[in-house]
Amino acid sequence: MIQKRITVGMLVAAMTSLAALGFASMASAHSGEYSRFDQCPSKTTGVEKCVQSYTTGGSVVLGSKTVPIVNPVTLQGGIGKPVFEPEEETFYEAFYGASNGETLSKSPQPVPGGLTGLVNCKEISSFIVRIGCEAIFENGLTGVNSTVELAKPASSIIVNEEHLAFQEGVAMQLPVKVHLENPLLGSSCYIGSSSSPLIWNLTTGKTKPPAGTEPIKGSSGKLEFTENENIAVFQGVKLVDNGWSAPAATGCGGPIVELIIDPIINASVGVPSAAGKNVAKLESTRISLATVESVNAH
Repeated sequence: MIQKRITVGMLVAAMTSLAALGFASMASAHSGEYSRFDQCPSKTTGVEKCVQSYTTGGSVVLGSKTVPIVNPVTLQGGIGKPVFEPEEETFYEAFYGASNGETLSKSPQPVPGGLTGLVNCKEISSFIVRIGCEAIFENGLTGVNSTVELAKPASSIIVNEEHLAFQEGVAMQLPVKVHLENPLLGSSCYIGSSSSPLIWNLTTGKTKPPAGTEPIKGSSGKLEFTENENIAVFQGVKLVDNGWSAPAATGCGGPIVELIIDPIINASVGVPSAAGKNVAKLESTRISLATVESVNAH
């Protein structure tokens, strides 16, 4: 408890120490380490802090398939005053999307084994689906990317700085969908949608998955301060969740063809999959926070 109070005090001091300057730069680009907040809506009414999360490792387990994170993923935007959530009996910060609209970067992650790694026709138990799979997928178009995208507006994101720092509860909630990209799959092959998103309740603490699934542990990493202690940086953060469910794939192959390809993707990936069968691990993550006053001053 003493350590918690000390850390809170350090965060508060860091977030407010430059507020006295209070002047705003007219430039959209910022200098030094403040450049990571270039897309923060720092002059939008209600925004009190700028945030950037930069992930370079980890993996996503979706059904029976695991895709490592090898290309950096950036989440950026602004956060406002804490809002009380009565159902959870806790507070969270309102989130504001990035100025350029790229709140969550669309960072394609190669699926190990490409199309043959994603779709193994011999593993499909249904004879009819297996025959259709062999006719369609056993060819040379093998590269497949898996891209996690926001499934709802940026305002649907939930952030809780206290939970992030003290490894308890949900630090960040993301409503996402997974885009599977390959010439055969077309441009609209998704697992999850705006009406049926994958809800990641990411924590730096211990997860609370359904009975029968072992919890996994995240980490808040190491807290550092830069730019004269005006930017709070959590290095080596690990955000995890293994309590989410995933719907079936839709739109694979385009109109009409999806009636054939969707069942093949579903059988190969193992979706729909119940809560506890899927895992999100965002590792090697750096989370940076700064007040809008300090950002606008640089």
